[in-house]
Amino acid sequence: MKTNSLILLLLLQLSTLAQKKPLPVIDMHLHALQANAQGPAPLKMGAPFTHWGHADAHTPYAETFMRVSKTGEWSSVTLTSPSTDDSLQMLTLKELDKYNVYGVTSGANEDNIGIVRTWKAANPKRIINAIGWGVYDIQSQKLTVDSLRKLFKSGEFKVFGEIYIQYEGYTLSDSIMEPYLAMAEELDIPVGVHVGTGPPGVIYLGAKGYRAKNHSALTLEEALIRHPKLRVYAMHAGWPMLDDMMATLYAHPQLYVDLGIISYALPLKEYYYYVQRLVNAGFGKRIMFGSDNMVWPQSIGIGIKHIENAPFLTQEQKRDILFNNAARFLNLSKEETKAMQ
Repeated sequence: MKTNSLILLLLLQLSTLAQKKPLPVIDMHLHALQANAQGPAPLKMGAPFTHWGHADAHTPYAETFMRVSKTGEWSSVTLTSPSTDDSLQMLTLKELDKYNVYGVTSGANEDNIGIVRTWKAANPKRIINAIGWGVYDIQSQKLTVDSLRKLFKSGEFKVFGEIYIQYEGYTLSDSIMEPYLAMAEELDIPVGVHVGTGPPGVIYLGAKGYRAKNHSALTLEEALIRHPKLRVYAMHAGWPMLDDMMATLYAHPQLYVDLGIISYALPLKEYYYYVQRLVNAGFGKRIMFGSDNMVWPQSIGIGIKHIENAPFLTQEQKRDILFNNAARFLNLSKEETKAMQ
């Protein structure tokens, strides 16, 4: 009897542990970066920001922004980035395991593809390989259409993005993108493009081509029309140009969005307003979770909790945003989604 009781107790404990495992989440916007990729670590990030501060026009803005990044003075709640590459990787992968997250992961700059491979090797289950780049990267890394085609056809890389050409003054509809979009359409590769917010004042931090007008999702329209079979998602959901985002979603039913950095950095009232408007307008089946985690691993869990705690979302809508919509967008099979549970 004692043996049977012990077995029953163990089974109950295992059952309880199984019930506590979080439901799966697909993060459509994760970065594999070095610790100093956003500036000399450690850096503070508002989670969320309380306000966007102010700058003296006679003081170089980069000095103001670096001071804020070190002190966190624009927010009452901040995240602090790890100081080493190894700790950043370890803590990010730990967050993925903790919240049962599968991350579409891209690198940046010269080590773009190599660093994604390193993270994938460290946790093959959690990392979905993606290739992120801007126009500078195309030139410096010799990312030709043929070289990218080989990477995608091999099956090693699954997603094309984050494409962060907005920082350089380009949009997805510009002619420079045409051969890459044609290749992605031909191979049926999902494309994630930066549309919306970057660091506040980023023009004065070196991104001289960046323009606020390119926050508009309307910049995607000609590319979508030229490539009707292309799977595209607008990162950051085009914040703050909500009407443009809704108009583009309405006109192009194949277009999705991810929430990106607005999922944790925006003042919560503004973030909830933005997401609620998208859902109220009928686009809840095309909103996907994305953390845009760069060097602040805790942002992943905060972004997930903001969706889970959203009072205006039903349980079905929460699961759509956190998992179902992305699984559909990525064309995951029933076997693949079952393995993620």
